[in-house]
Amino acid sequence: MEQQYSKIMVAVDGSQEAELAFKKAVNVAKRNQAELVLAHVIDTRAFQTVSSFDNVLAEQATDMAKQTLSDYEKDARAAGVTEVSQVIEYGAPKLTIATQIPEKYDVDLIMLGATGLNAVERLFIGSVSEYVIRNASCDVLIVRTDLNNQLPTEKD
Repeated sequence: MEQQYSKIMVAVDGSQEAELAFKKAVNVAKRNQAELVLAHVIDTRAFQTVSSFDNVLAEQATDMAKQTLSDYEKDARAAGVTEVSQVIEYGAPKLTIATQIPEKYDVDLIMLGATGLNAVERLFIGSVSEYVIRNASCDVLIVRTDLNNQLPTEKD
């Protein structure tokens, strides 16, 4: 019997790495006739550095996330994915992507873009993808290449 995924989550944040993961997730969702869950996590820790929490910042982040997810959904549907849902969560991206969203939405495959952090940055802040690999209870696919399985070139 062939392995088939029914609900594929791709974490998107507008980065080039997330774009690569999204494109591959669309193809995997089509091949598996699976639902594609577009997930974006707003890191609330970023707001803690503001001396007085400003709801306007959170609202702006939410509005930007909604627009980003809507654009991704439109692209996924245009590519032939029939079931697409959007998820915006708030909190620590590592934990939210690794466990909370997959459990809440019954995800059986998580697709993520590879991190752009260097070794020193990973040491201090850690990689979301590394955390997800270690803690997710479902399959995880880290995307490093484009649809032609080529490493992306740096954009000038």
